[in-house]
Amino acid sequence: MSILEVIQRSTDFLARKGVASPRLQVELLLAHLLRMPRMQLYLNFERVLTTAELDDLRALVQRRGQREPLQYIVASVSFCGLEIALNREVLIPRPETELLAERAWTFLQQSGKAVSALEIGTGSGCLAIALAHHAAQAKVCATDLSRPALELARRNAEANQVAGRVGFCQGDLFAAVPAGAQFDLIVSNPPYIPTARIETLEEEVREFEPRGALDGGADGQDFYRRIAAEAGRRLRPAGCVMLELDEEGAAATRRIFESEKWVVEATERDYNGRERILVARPAAKSQDVESQTMS
Repeated sequence: MSILEVIQRSTDFLARKGVASPRLQVELLLAHLLRMPRMQLYLNFERVLTTAELDDLRALVQRRGQREPLQYIVASVSFCGLEIALNREVLIPRPETELLAERAWTFLQQSGKAVSALEIGTGSGCLAIALAHHAAQAKVCATDLSRPALELARRNAEANQVAGRVGFCQGDLFAAVPAGAQFDLIVSNPPYIPTARIETLEEEVREFEPRGALDGGADGQDFYRRIAAEAGRRLRPAGCVMLELDEEGAAATRRIFESEKWVVEATERDYNGRERILVARPAAKSQDVESQTMS
């Protein structure tokens, strides 16, 4: 069976299973299997697959037909131009988090000096690794409650050649951070889906991604409350927090931070116009920064 025939038949199969963009999904699986760029498939439509290749592709397509996410099947994802290994212990990085990463590394780059960042809930390590890659003067501490997630994150840091500047600590939010440590930036994409809403998510998310990386409590705000209450003492005078937001809960998150005496400097929007990133400083430190600027 040729590449073109396989693509056509597998596309029909995934379409019947209700998988979105079925032809694209098949092409990505086939490109992964054959270890070639996806566009190269178009130059090889007449190539006949071996029996072993057909069997392997059939297994991959069956998994996708059962709604297992493509990223878990191929065990990797591109994040900010970096190749990040994945497994079902960690959340699949989204394009929205790339916006947070870019905003964060730009802040670190602008300092013009050695800086440090803390990521809460690192998962695959993609965000911490992107910060270290793009802000060469930064050292990053990344925490997670999950030991398997941290093991994967360490391997990703090594693969992307930033292991010397990213340290990983296991524990519950700030409890994992060395006592007395302070940072120029605290960044996080915390769990923010309200518990009841998880059952309404698409099957790929609901059935395959780790519940602990999704569930933000009854109103989705549990982790924001803890970060707002605890992050201030971990920041240096000119430091700030940058957090990914749930567009449906953005206003509530802003109120939480303001009630804890933070100055919310911005809630920035994603490509679809949804509030996606919160940037804030503790009120006292924000006033200190303003005084230094005026003087």
